[in-house]
Amino acid sequence: MRIVRYAVGGVRHYGEFEAGDARIVRCEGDLFTGLAPTGHVDEVGDVVILPPLERPRVFGFAYNYASHVDETDRDVPEVPVCFMKPSTAVIGPGEAIVYPTDGELIHFEGELVVVIGKEARHVKPSEAREYILGYTCGNDVSDRIVQRKESAFGTLLIGKGQDTFAPLGPVIATGLDPSGLSLTTRVNGTVKQSASTADLLLAVPDIVSYLSRHLTLLPGDAIMTGTPSGVGPILPGDEIEVEIEGIGVLRNPVVAESL
Repeated sequence: MRIVRYAVGGVRHYGEFEAGDARIVRCEGDLFTGLAPTGHVDEVGDVVILPPLERPRVFGFAYNYASHVDETDRDVPEVPVCFMKPSTAVIGPGEAIVYPTDGELIHFEGELVVVIGKEARHVKPSEAREYILGYTCGNDVSDRIVQRKESAFGTLLIGKGQDTFAPLGPVIATGLDPSGLSLTTRVNGTVKQSASTADLLLAVPDIVSYLSRHLTLLPGDAIMTGTPSGVGPILPGDEIEVEIEGIGVLRNPVVAESL
């Protein structure tokens, strides 16, 4: 399934895209215990596509592609480098990434995102997929100047967690094998990142297992798995596209902050 969260007349629904993505089969039920078609179909032009999850906890994995480790001139981490983004950082397809008034160097980072489907604790890698609902696209927007200053003191929040710095979508794709999906990021139509999730240093089952070893994962948690090489700056007026095989294209414009 390619599950989409959307609104019609201010009422929110989950549904499934039909082939061609022009229509959505509206569903009833719960995202985590089961959705069933209602028989009603909505035209995409009549709806607003929302973030696929409502206020999720967002976890991130840094330096999880060797190519990105190389471009940052660092060593491969001895342990996974993790961080979190506030739920208020999450936006959906078509929503604007806000470039802060005091921003100096804001980067895009295209990533595969894991969506947790049920509570997970002390999960073995071989069992991890039983706890995964599906996958979506993500953009780990980062304020590099703030990030570097925070990281120098062993912290990381504002550099990654500002409002609109976690675009997710457009759908939650279920039934995918995450071990070799193509990932492409474009800025204004120009390809900036092109990689495969086969190149993840810590694969998806290991990511879920590692986090669940140390904390309880909850239904609706989103895990950004890391970005490959090619990250770079964005500016107001740009449009960023993150495309992942089997999921679709997450597209967001960039606008200047208005106070």
